[in-house]
Amino acid sequence: MACAAARSPADQDRFICIYPAYLNNKKTIAEGRRIPISKAVENPTATEIQDVCSAVGLNAFLEKNKMYSREWNRDVQFRGRVRVQLKQEDGSLCLVQFPSRKSVMLYVAEMIPKLKTRTQKSGGADPSLQQGEGSKKGKGKKKK
Repeated sequence: MACAAARSPADQDRFICIYPAYLNNKKTIAEGRRIPISKAVENPTATEIQDVCSAVGLNAFLEKNKMYSREWNRDVQFRGRVRVQLKQEDGSLCLVQFPSRKSVMLYVAEMIPKLKTRTQKSGGADPSLQQGEGSKKGKGKKKK
């Protein structure tokens, strides 16, 4: 136990972990969501979390092959975790606006919908739905 206390907060294994499930509004608390559903985001990815953390100036890195233990779906979309540095070597906060892991999670959940990838996806989703409906027209008649 003394070894863990002796390690510096700047060591990468001392960074906090953020899994996408923590911020997912499709999950229940039992399934791993850690923020209120009103502030959570629909299916966030680890890459999006890393983008937001890096943009605000936090030292964050992505571990693509890690999986949240409560995540039953093994798809690539649900893989990954982000390690974020909260404290510097001397124990002081890296950024004053993020005193805790919860403050980081709430900020990330607030910023993910504003990402360019998210805003473009919502605009591009409508034509793809129309294409899906158009392809179903041919299924009405049976071949003899």
